Amino acid sequence: MYQGKEYLFIDGYNIINDWDELKELMEINIEAARQGLVDILVEYQSYRGIKVILVFDAYKVKGNNQKTEKHGGLEIIYTKENETADTYIERVLDEIGRYRKVTVATSDGLLQQLIMSRGGLRMSAREFHHAVLDTKKEIDRKRDKISQQDIKYRGALDSETLKKLDELRNRKN
Repeated sequence: MYQGKEYLFIDGYNIINDWDELKELMEINIEAARQGLVDILVEYQSYRGIKVILVFDAYKVKGNNQKTEKHGGLEIIYTKENETADTYIERVLDEIGRYRKVTVATSDGLLQQLIMSRGGLRMSAREFHHAVLDTKKEIDRKRDKISQQDIKYRGALDSETLKKLDELRNRKN
C-alpha cells in the first residue's frame, strides 16, 4: 500500500514537444515554452494537491551539475551532464516507487515500460494534456459558482451595508 503524498513526474521536453501550444512556443523561444509549462503545472499541482516534479534534460550541457529550482511550490530539476530526464526519473522511481504512488507523464515508450516495471504508473503526454484541461474546467466551474454566490449575497444586503463594505475594501487598498 502507498504511503504519503502522491508524486507526479513530468518529462519536461517530452510534454513540450507533444502539446501543440507549447511546441509552437518552443519554436520561438525555448524559455517561454518551459515557463508556459511551469505556469500550467503550478496551477495543476495546487488544485490537485499532489507533488509535481518537472524534469528537464541538461545532459548535453558541458560541466552541468544537477540543478533544482522551486517555482510556486513546483520542483524543477535540470539533470546533470550525461543524465537524461528518463535516467533521473528511473533512479528516483527505484527509490520511492514501491512506497509512494508515483505517476510519470511521458510518451517515451521505453520509459513507460520501465515505470510500470518499477511500481509506478504511466500517463502519456496526451492523457496528461486532457487531465490538465479537465482540471482547468473544474477550476473555472468553481470560480463561476463562487461568483454566483457572491451575486446572491450582494442581492441580500441592503445598500447601506454594501456601502460600508466598499469603504472597508477601499481602505485596505
